[in-house]
Amino acid sequence: MSLNLRATVVSLLFLIIVLGIWETLNQPPEATEALSEYELLMGGADQEARVPPPSQVAEHAWSELSNPFYDAGPNDKGIGIQLAYSLYRVLTGYFAAALIAIPLGFVIGMSPLMYKALNPFIQILRPISPLAWMPLALFVIKDSERSAIFVIFICSIWPMLINTAFGVANVRNDWVRVAQTHELSPLRTAFTVILPAAAPTILTGMRISIGIAWLVIVAAEMLVGGTGIGYYVWNEWNNLDLNSVIFSILMIGFVGMLLDMALSGVSRLVQYEE
Repeated sequence: MSLNLRATVVSLLFLIIVLGIWETLNQPPEATEALSEYELLMGGADQEARVPPPSQVAEHAWSELSNPFYDAGPNDKGIGIQLAYSLYRVLTGYFAAALIAIPLGFVIGMSPLMYKALNPFIQILRPISPLAWMPLALFVIKDSERSAIFVIFICSIWPMLINTAFGVANVRNDWVRVAQTHELSPLRTAFTVILPAAAPTILTGMRISIGIAWLVIVAAEMLVGGTGIGYYVWNEWNNLDLNSVIFSILMIGFVGMLLDMALSGVSRLVQYEE
């Protein structure tokens, strides 16, 4: 068998084993006899709370996915609507960061002066947790949705900026000298020589950024509330609906995987062999 086929078989075996253990360990106990009303009020059952087994989660997932875009009020929206709100915030902040990070990364990568001048600011701002900006964003912007987009912008900008600067600075000097020999203008050199050479590194930074952005939006929406997959998780936990919590966790992972796969596919398009 090919490597991909063997890997698929092994993955399926792992999945079957994990789901089997999960299902076995979380079966509800059989009821022995009915409890009186007094015993129920006094906690006579005293049964241990259990995580829902995969069969229950799958049944709930089918119910949710069969009508993902229903809207029954502020606190009762389908999973499709919740994910759409989150994706809108993530992609808005992400592309806004790309519009600034990639050109600025070019400038930093091509100019040692700009690198030395801006590097202290980057090193101070980069380690700050994106969620630490949320209180300030809410105070200044005074809008929860725009504040969440701003947080995504802040967390997305640094990997793209650093990877762009690194990729541009490490383009082979031979290629730049050939462009100079052909008397190409700096702008044409940047687009025809430096950008294609640095594209794989730039896409790596963009791929890292989208993963971080998807992680942060869940936490941000838990803080600001309203709509979105993060709010959905928190709201279902408050409702003590573990089936919905587990289902939403799986959907977060699935959408994150699709975002990563999309950028991975774009990265393969710009790969080159020297």
